[in-house]
Amino acid sequence: MFRFAQHDKITPMEIVPLGDSALIVRVRDQFEDAPEETLDEVLRTFQRIRNAAIPGVIELAPAYTSVSVFFDPITVTKAIEAPDKLFDWVVKRIRAAVAGGVDPGWTARSPSRTIEIPVCYDSEFAPDLDHVAEHAKISPIDVVDLHRTGEYRAACIGFVPGFPFLSGLARKLATPRRDVPRKEIPPGSVGIGGAQTGIYPLRSPGGWNLIGRTPLKLFDPTTDPPALLRAGDHVRFRAITREEFEALKQSKGHPDPAAAGTGPHTQSSGSAGEPV
Repeated sequence: MFRFAQHDKITPMEIVPLGDSALIVRVRDQFEDAPEETLDEVLRTFQRIRNAAIPGVIELAPAYTSVSVFFDPITVTKAIEAPDKLFDWVVKRIRAAVAGGVDPGWTARSPSRTIEIPVCYDSEFAPDLDHVAEHAKISPIDVVDLHRTGEYRAACIGFVPGFPFLSGLARKLATPRRDVPRKEIPPGSVGIGGAQTGIYPLRSPGGWNLIGRTPLKLFDPTTDPPALLRAGDHVRFRAITREEFEALKQSKGHPDPAAAGTGPHTQSSGSAGEPV
């Protein structure tokens, strides 16, 4: 097994293969002890690797404590003199990119956006609200209040296209996933899984506790970009009525997050696994 490691005074970094055409760049060992700082470091690493435009790299996927680097072995082989040193060459380029110093325009919490997500917490959309309340030993109304007033951040996007894993959930609301996952969850469903909250962008199986639903489309392949949220975004929830839900579903199914400050859902900000 290949294993590469780099340690410096700022950020210990480990790089290990993921199959024969990808690498995992492990930026931190843990997320929970310093979530904001860890996410900032992951996003900084992601940006530096992306800006390096390493030949053959076709996709980057930031996660809680790492960045996955996917590459085309054929393209990389053509770019190097020793094909048997493919991994070493990619790792060397990654290390050089990450150690490249301060990025122009980078601040500790950039680039990030604050996006408001309207959520209807009516019982029709919240089959597990009572269960979460019972687990937290508070009323369903208190669950809604705690959830909607939280300050969240998209730690990563995954599981299905556009699914945001949101950190920042009040500890009191942390609830284990369901013992038996549902076979089908409607798109827009807002759930709690362990110490995270998230939103199902597409109809899919899932084991999170459902406490509400948003009328917004979190993933639309006809738009660019197709996902509403991206890693690093700040997220706030706004409670809405059933009537507002229907109205927003028809009129604002997918707001444009690039139009910062032009609508009620998104504003620019100066600060910054699998759910089944």
